[in-house]
Amino acid sequence: MAETQAASGALISIPALLARNARDMGDKAAYREKEFGIWQSWTWTETSEEIRALALGLLALGVAKGDYVAIIGRNRPALYWSMVAAQMCGAVPVPLYQDAVAEEMAYVLEHCGARFVIASDQEQVDKVIEIQEKVHCVEHIIYLDPRGLRKYDHTKLHALADVQAEGRAAHERMDKELDDRISAIGYDDTCVMLYTSGTTGRPKGVVLSNRNIIESAKASAEFDDLGPGEEVLAYLPMAWVGDFIFSIGQGFWTGFCVNCPEGESTMATDLREIGPTYYFAPPRVFETILTTVMIRMEDAGRFKKWLFDTFMAHARKVGPDLLDGKPVSAGDKFKYWLGNLFVYGPLKNTMGFSRVRVGYTAGEAIGPEIFDFYRSLGINLKQLYGQTEASVFITLQPDGEVRSDTVGVPGPGVEIRIDDSGEVFYRSPGVFVEYYKNPESTASTKDAEGWVATGDAGFIEEGTGHLRIIDRAKDVGKMADGRLFAPKYVENKLKFFPNILESVVFGNDRDYCTAFINIDLTAVGNWAERNNIAYASYQELAGHPKVLAAVQEHVEEVNRSVAEDEMLSGCQVHRFLVLHKELDADDGELTRTRKVRRRIIEEKFDDLIKALYDGSTSIYTETEVTYEDGRKGKITATLEIRDASVVDPGAKVAAE
Repeated sequence: MAETQAASGALISIPALLARNARDMGDKAAYREKEFGIWQSWTWTETSEEIRALALGLLALGVAKGDYVAIIGRNRPALYWSMVAAQMCGAVPVPLYQDAVAEEMAYVLEHCGARFVIASDQEQVDKVIEIQEKVHCVEHIIYLDPRGLRKYDHTKLHALADVQAEGRAAHERMDKELDDRISAIGYDDTCVMLYTSGTTGRPKGVVLSNRNIIESAKASAEFDDLGPGEEVLAYLPMAWVGDFIFSIGQGFWTGFCVNCPEGESTMATDLREIGPTYYFAPPRVFETILTTVMIRMEDAGRFKKWLFDTFMAHARKVGPDLLDGKPVSAGDKFKYWLGNLFVYGPLKNTMGFSRVRVGYTAGEAIGPEIFDFYRSLGINLKQLYGQTEASVFITLQPDGEVRSDTVGVPGPGVEIRIDDSGEVFYRSPGVFVEYYKNPESTASTKDAEGWVATGDAGFIEEGTGHLRIIDRAKDVGKMADGRLFAPKYVENKLKFFPNILESVVFGNDRDYCTAFINIDLTAVGNWAERNNIAYASYQELAGHPKVLAAVQEHVEEVNRSVAEDEMLSGCQVHRFLVLHKELDADDGELTRTRKVRRRIIEEKFDDLIKALYDGSTSIYTETEVTYEDGRKGKITATLEIRDASVVDPGAKVAAE
């Protein structure tokens, strides 16, 4: 029988952590939200009261033990509270990606059998109503923002504020029932169900227990000495395990404050205003910020640009060593101090990173050049390696042992082994319970001893014990001549350039590698404006001869870098094309967490791949696209295919 809170009095559930925080740090800020340009705060006492009122309201509405409650919307305190309120009722919260189209939501809602949906606004309510003809399990929809919903049928549609008011009014009648349900929550009961991004097929529902989340939150918080004084910005998708572990798991364990920005357009401003001390972002966010910085420097005056280039060159040389406490000469320290005064300090302040004490990136491999750029500024950016199935944490980088080419050492309580094929396996207290309604996938991923197959290829360095990830195991292959093929390694190097947003490299079982490139419309558009180049669309700009020439320079520079790695020198890009459209999650080419879905891209753009390998210099293509309103359309283009210079590693060695 599951250990219960009543029996042990231990901190074995998120509601138990909430009760402790309200008791021990009741006056401390727990959540902040910016709305209409004003920050509002809730203490732990106020947060506890809001969550309890909502939980009582959900009971009054009929939420039963074991129900699944879907939560859809951007990061807002009330939606985080909804997850905890659902747990108090003995129900399971299931956050969904807010940018998912109705069809994607339909699969998740039907698969988990959600009876209740808590949605942020009219847009999300409309999606749920649209799919109710084929998804019959949803009985009630609760909305946070009432704008636009006044004339809807409110028979099964309820304002969250009204549900809370009902809970407060019914507290005398419902208090005992709620307390009984809270006290019955066990350490091995389900805390949350999160759906995987589905790079290779339908998303799977990952069942994570209270034990998984709390043990992972506790171990990771102790690893980086996180405490109640931290400030974090909650802006990542609520359906992503990273956001759940930081904003709920670690947030409730340590008692730190979770800050919710006003919206995507105000993110940069809100980040600067909060000045987080603990910050997490996937590589795409760090790439975008770096692109913005580089664009601004292109527009800067000659002296300002000289200052930036001069001090950044010095920062790359000594910044990481200073951060790690390694010896640096007095002259270099003084020059770095000057650089901090004139460049690094103002730059970190502009980015909102002035107070970051611990920063992490994960979700995808980050390009070493991008990683080193941030560390050279004195930002303690580290890499972690994790999965939804691990409650995030598999490896972490200890301070003083941070490198761009490894993902660190096993986290507290984590064991790692590499099998004969090179695939990484792990087991830990954070290992998931099961894939919901999918015993076959559970059995193929997790064995009887609790070892989980990651699907990633890697090795453990001798001497340091650090794990190095090469690529996804299914993506690592061999060139026709037997040399190693690892596309992600090259793609990350390409994405270091501000002009390149995304890249997909091909070459498995081939004589040479080729690539699709997506330009970054912001960066390239800014360049076009400075050079008085007119363009009417992404497609027109992507096909401009000067843009193609610039991309070719980037590809050839990457080739020179790749040639220096003896193991991966065969991955140089011989031919490439710039795609006529951005790869898009709505078109199925990326996951909602912005990971490339290689198999779908290979099938969808089969004609373009053939042209890259048959010697063609151009190719006409037609592609189906999905517009923002859900309509389908078709775009056509004739794409130029270019050859890129490659370096013969053998010739280089001979010359030396």
